[in-house]
Amino acid sequence: MAMQSISPTMSASLVGATTTTTEASPARPSSFTSTPGTHTTPVHTPMPPELEQTLALVSAHRSVLGYLLLSRGDQVSIIRHSGVVFEGEQGRKYASVIGRIVESVQAGLEEVSGEENDGDHIRFMRIRTKRHELMISPDDRYLLAVLHDPAT
Repeated sequence: MAMQSISPTMSASLVGATTTTTEASPARPSSFTSTPGTHTTPVHTPMPPELEQTLALVSAHRSVLGYLLLSRGDQVSIIRHSGVVFEGEQGRKYASVIGRIVESVQAGLEEVSGEENDGDHIRFMRIRTKRHELMISPDDRYLLAVLHDPAT
Protein backbone atom coordinates (compact mmCIF):
# COMPACT_ATOMS: atom_id res chain seq x y z
CA MET A 1 0.00 0.00 0.00
CA ALA A 2 1.43 3.38 -0.95
CA MET A 3 1.86 6.05 1.68
CA GLN A 4 -0.48 8.99 1.45
CA SER A 5 1.48 12.11 0.82
CA ILE A 6 1.57 14.99 3.25
CA SER A 7 -0.59 17.72 1.84
CA PRO A 8 0.57 21.36 1.84
CA THR A 9 -2.29 22.11 4.25
CA MET A 10 -1.13 19.40 6.65
CA SER A 11 2.41 20.69 6.33
CA ALA A 12 1.32 24.22 7.11
CA SER A 13 -0.42 23.02 10.25
CA LEU A 14 2.66 20.97 11.16
CA VAL A 15 5.12 23.70 10.54
CA GLY A 16 3.09 26.69 11.66
CA ALA A 17 2.72 25.33 15.17
CA THR A 18 6.41 25.02 16.00
CA THR A 19 8.70 27.41 17.79
CA THR A 20 10.73 30.01 15.92
CA THR A 21 14.47 29.89 15.38
CA THR A 22 15.38 33.55 15.26
CA GLU A 23 17.87 35.29 17.46
CA ALA A 24 16.67 37.21 20.50
CA SER A 25 15.51 40.74 19.86
CA PRO A 26 15.36 43.45 22.51
CA ALA A 27 11.87 44.38 21.31
CA ARG A 28 10.31 40.98 21.92
CA PRO A 29 10.93 38.00 24.16
CA SER A 30 12.59 34.98 22.60
CA SER A 31 12.86 31.32 23.44
CA PHE A 32 16.59 31.35 22.67
CA THR A 33 19.68 32.20 24.60
CA SER A 34 22.65 33.82 22.93
CA THR A 35 25.96 35.34 23.84
CA PRO A 36 28.02 37.46 21.46
CA GLY A 37 30.22 35.39 19.19
CA THR A 38 28.45 32.09 19.86
CA HIS A 39 25.81 30.07 18.08
CA THR A 40 22.22 30.67 19.18
CA THR A 41 20.87 27.69 21.10
CA PRO A 42 17.19 26.91 21.51
CA VAL A 43 15.54 26.63 24.88
CA HIS A 44 13.38 23.53 24.61
CA THR A 45 9.72 24.41 24.83
CA PRO A 46 7.01 21.80 24.54
CA MET A 47 5.44 21.39 21.12
CA PRO A 48 1.67 21.72 20.73
CA PRO A 49 -0.13 18.39 21.23
CA GLU A 50 -1.58 18.39 17.70
CA LEU A 51 1.91 18.75 16.23
CA GLU A 52 3.23 15.97 18.46
CA GLN A 53 0.34 13.75 17.39
CA THR A 54 0.80 14.44 13.67
CA LEU A 55 4.57 13.86 13.78
CA ALA A 56 3.95 10.64 15.72
CA LEU A 57 1.46 9.48 13.06
CA VAL A 58 3.93 10.27 10.27
CA SER A 59 6.81 8.46 11.95
CA ALA A 60 4.63 5.48 12.90
CA HIS A 61 3.69 4.75 9.28
CA ARG A 62 5.39 1.49 8.30
CA SER A 63 7.00 2.88 5.14
CA VAL A 64 8.43 6.01 6.79
CA LEU A 65 12.16 5.80 7.48
CA GLY A 66 12.19 9.16 9.24
CA TYR A 67 11.40 12.86 9.11
CA LEU A 68 13.31 16.10 9.55
CA LEU A 69 11.79 19.35 10.74
CA LEU A 70 14.26 22.06 9.71
CA SER A 71 14.56 25.78 10.23
CA ARG A 72 14.97 27.96 7.15
CA GLY A 73 17.51 30.69 6.84
CA ASP A 74 21.12 31.20 5.88
CA GLN A 75 22.03 27.98 7.65
CA VAL A 76 19.47 25.20 7.83
CA SER A 77 19.35 23.56 11.24
CA ILE A 78 17.51 20.52 12.55
CA ILE A 79 14.71 21.37 14.95
CA ARG A 80 13.51 17.81 15.35
CA HIS A 81 14.03 14.46 13.67
CA SER A 82 12.90 10.88 13.78
CA GLY A 83 14.49 7.76 12.35
CA VAL A 84 17.94 6.24 12.42
CA VAL A 85 18.66 7.50 8.90
CA PHE A 86 18.65 11.09 10.22
CA GLU A 87 20.90 10.50 13.23
CA GLY A 88 24.22 12.31 13.65
CA GLU A 89 26.32 13.33 10.67
CA GLN A 90 23.98 11.66 8.18
CA GLY A 91 21.09 13.81 9.45
CA ARG A 92 23.19 16.96 9.10
CA LYS A 93 24.07 15.96 5.52
CA TYR A 94 20.41 15.41 4.65
CA ALA A 95 19.46 18.74 6.25
CA SER A 96 22.08 20.62 4.25
CA VAL A 97 21.16 18.93 0.98
CA ILE A 98 17.42 19.45 1.49
CA GLY A 99 18.04 23.16 2.14
CA ARG A 100 20.10 23.44 -1.05
CA ILE A 101 17.48 21.55 -3.09
CA VAL A 102 14.71 23.89 -2.00
CA GLU A 103 16.84 27.00 -2.64
CA SER A 104 17.87 25.72 -6.08
CA VAL A 105 14.33 24.87 -7.18
CA GLN A 106 13.03 28.23 -5.92
CA ALA A 107 15.82 30.04 -7.81
CA GLY A 108 14.88 28.07 -10.93
CA LEU A 109 11.24 29.11 -10.57
CA GLU A 110 12.29 32.75 -10.24
CA GLU A 111 14.55 32.45 -13.29
CA VAL A 112 11.78 30.92 -15.41
CA SER A 113 9.20 33.50 -14.32
CA GLY A 114 11.64 36.35 -14.97
CA GLU A 115 10.74 38.08 -11.74
CA GLU A 116 12.10 37.52 -8.28
CA ASN A 117 9.49 36.52 -5.70
CA ASP A 118 6.67 36.62 -8.24
CA GLY A 119 4.45 35.06 -5.58
CA ASP A 120 5.10 31.58 -6.98
CA HIS A 121 6.65 29.52 -4.21
CA ILE A 122 7.28 25.83 -3.78
CA ARG A 123 4.53 24.17 -1.79
CA PHE A 124 5.43 20.52 -2.02
CA MET A 125 8.10 18.40 -3.72
CA ARG A 126 8.50 14.66 -4.19
CA ILE A 127 11.83 13.21 -5.22
CA ARG A 128 11.74 9.53 -6.06
CA THR A 129 14.80 7.35 -6.44
CA LYS A 130 15.10 3.61 -6.99
CA ARG A 131 14.97 2.91 -3.26
CA HIS A 132 13.35 5.89 -1.53
CA GLU A 133 11.04 8.83 -1.87
CA LEU A 134 11.81 12.16 -0.24
CA MET A 135 8.83 14.43 0.30
CA ILE A 136 9.62 18.05 1.14
CA SER A 137 7.09 20.62 2.25
CA PRO A 138 8.62 24.08 2.66
CA ASP A 139 7.12 26.91 4.65
CA ASP A 140 8.32 30.49 5.13
CA ARG A 141 10.22 29.55 8.29
CA TYR A 142 10.47 25.76 8.21
CA LEU A 143 11.03 22.72 6.01
CA LEU A 144 9.43 19.37 6.68
CA ALA A 145 11.08 16.41 4.94
CA VAL A 146 9.85 12.83 5.12
CA LEU A 147 11.86 9.91 3.77
CA HIS A 148 10.02 6.70 3.03
CA ASP A 149 10.37 3.42 1.23
CA PRO A 150 7.67 3.34 -1.47
CA ALA A 151 8.02 -0.44 -1.85
CA THR A 152 6.49 -1.11 1.59
